[in-house]
Amino acid sequence: MSKISDLTEMLVENPVIAAIRNDENLEDVLASKAQIVFVLYGNILSITEICSKLKKAGKTIFVHADLIDGLRGDKVGIEFINKYLAPDGIITTKVNCIKYAKHLGLYTILRLFIIDSLSIKTGVKNIQETQPCAIEIMPGVAGKAIRNLKNATNVPIIAGGLIDKKKDVIDALSAGAVAISTTAEELWKM
Repeated sequence: MSKISDLTEMLVENPVIAAIRNDENLEDVLASKAQIVFVLYGNILSITEICSKLKKAGKTIFVHADLIDGLRGDKVGIEFINKYLAPDGIITTKVNCIKYAKHLGLYTILRLFIIDSLSIKTGVKNIQETQPCAIEIMPGVAGKAIRNLKNATNVPIIAGGLIDKKKDVIDALSAGAVAISTTAEELWKM
């Protein structure tokens, strides 16, 4: 099975992804049913321990390569993440990071900020160029953008950002996303 197929299956089985931004979120997610975790915080001194705790709890970990303080989103940064954190995958807005991470065998999620029709065109171009395992569309409440990207690509879509109600989850999944990511802890129980 391909990386995209593997990740799609994971996302279909676990459509609500816990996105954590601080140590309090970390403790909460360790006690939750959420299986997939997006790590959106940390620095080069703390990120190893964060990932270690999540691994011990049996979580599937995606580190946002752009959000780790003291770590650059470049080839060496991705190599550091792979070697010392050993997550299941990375999230990034950077095309080159997707390429480096794919080469290392990591799952890759390209985060796209959709603000207008040009950002959709650019997003499609970047998806076609890098072939990430999945894309995360921000904000996740952008149903029309989800439908347009779903029709233009064959990459699984994760909706993230501004999703804080059950209806937002249902709307994003109905629009064609295979999963959502959220910091709203009450939704992790879905």
